[in-house]
Amino acid sequence: MSGIGVGGLLFVVCIVLIALRMPVAIAMFVVGAFGFVVLAGWSAFLAFLNTAPFGRVSNYSLSVVPLFLLMGQFATQAGLSRSLFESARAWIGHRRGGLAMAAIGGCAAFGAICGSSIATGATMTAVSLPEMRRYGYSGALATGTLAAGGTLGILIPPSLILVIYAIITEQSVGKLFLAAIIPAFIAVVGYAIAIALYVRFNPEAGPAGPRVAWRERLRSLKHVWPVAAVFLVVIGGIYLGVFTPTEGAAIGAAATGLIAALYRRLDWPALRTCLIDTAQATAVIFLILIGADVYNAFLALSQLPVELANALGTSGLSPMWILIGVLLIYLLLGCVMDSLAMILLTVPVFFPMITGLEFGLGEESVAIWFGILVLIVVEVGLITPPIGLNVYVINSLAEGVSLTESFRGTIPYLLSDFVRVAIILAVPATCLWLPGMMN
Repeated sequence: MSGIGVGGLLFVVCIVLIALRMPVAIAMFVVGAFGFVVLAGWSAFLAFLNTAPFGRVSNYSLSVVPLFLLMGQFATQAGLSRSLFESARAWIGHRRGGLAMAAIGGCAAFGAICGSSIATGATMTAVSLPEMRRYGYSGALATGTLAAGGTLGILIPPSLILVIYAIITEQSVGKLFLAAIIPAFIAVVGYAIAIALYVRFNPEAGPAGPRVAWRERLRSLKHVWPVAAVFLVVIGGIYLGVFTPTEGAAIGAAATGLIAALYRRLDWPALRTCLIDTAQATAVIFLILIGADVYNAFLALSQLPVELANALGTSGLSPMWILIGVLLIYLLLGCVMDSLAMILLTVPVFFPMITGLEFGLGEESVAIWFGILVLIVVEVGLITPPIGLNVYVINSLAEGVSLTESFRGTIPYLLSDFVRVAIILAVPATCLWLPGMMN
C-alpha cells in the first residue's frame, strides 16, 4: 500500500478510536507510531522519540497553557462567576428571558478569564441554573442556554484552543486573540437575539424576574470591574506590545490570584487545590500534544496533506466552496469528537491545503481567518448530538431534565451559530481588522 493509502486508512482508524472514547493522546500516539514504523522503520521512529517529545514540552510558548489554566482556577476559587451572573441579572433579569441572557453574559465575562468551555459552562450552571429554575424557566431553555454559553469559553480570549492552534500552525497567539474578539461579540449578540425570539414564541419558557432598583444595579458593578480590568490588562498589553502572550498570562494569573486572596477565598488548602488541578490539566494537554506530534510526523511521511491539497487545488472547485466543505467536515466530526481532538487531528491535514488556496488575502490572514472559523465550528460541535460534550456536562448537573430536552434547547443557538459562520465567511474583516492594526 502507498504512503497516501496508509495515511488515509489510519486517519479513519484514529477517528474511529477517538469516537469509541479511547483517550485522545493514546489513540493519536498508537496510530501515529504504527504508521511511522510502517513507512520509515523502527530506527527512524526511535530516533524521532529521542528528541521530539522533549522538544515539544520544553517549548517556551507552551508555558502560556498552565498560566491560563491557573488563571481560570483562581477565578473560579474567587467566586467571580456568581458576581458576574448576579450583576447581569440585576440589569436585565426583569425581562422575559432575562435570566437566560444574564447567564450568556456571565459565561462571556467568565470566559474572558477562564479559557475553557466545559469549565465555563459547569461553573455558570452551579450559579445560574438554580435561579432560572426558581423563576420557572423551562429545562430546555435553561440547560440549552448554559451549554451554548459555555462554548464562549473557548472563543473569548484567552482561549486554550486558540493557543494550541497557534502553536501547531506557528501563528501569533496575540493576533489570534484579537481576531476572536469581534466574532465573540457577534456570538453574544446572536445568542441574546435567539433567546428573545425563543421567549417571544414560548413566553412560559422564560418568565420575567423581579425588577431591581437602580441603586442595586450600580452596586452590582463593583464585583465586575476586577474581571474587566484583568481582561483589558492582558489583552490590551498584548495588543499594545507591552508584553508577550506568556507574560500576559502570568500577569493575568497573578491578578486573579490576588483578587481571590483579597476576597479571602484563597487559603493554603485552596491554593494547593488550584495548583494540583492546574498541574493535572497541563499534564493531560502536554501528553495529548506529544501524541499529536507522533501522529503529525506520520502524516508528513505519508504525504497525505500534500496530495489532498494538490487534488483539491486541481478539482475545479472555487476556494470558497473548498473552505465550506472543510467546515462541513468539522461539523460532522464535532458530532462524535471533542474540540481538542478535532484541532490536533485535522489541522495538520487541512491547514496546508487552505493556506495554499487563493482568497485574495495574505497567507497569515488566511491562517487567522481559518483558525477562527474552525474554532467556531468546533464550538458548534460541543452542543450537537450525539456527543455534544457541553450538553452532557450541563445535563448531568440539571436533575430532572432529560438529555433530549437539553439538546432541544440548543437548537436556537445552533441556528445563531450558523448565521455567525456565514457572516464571517462573507466578511473576513470581522476577524482580520483588529489583528491588522498590530502590523
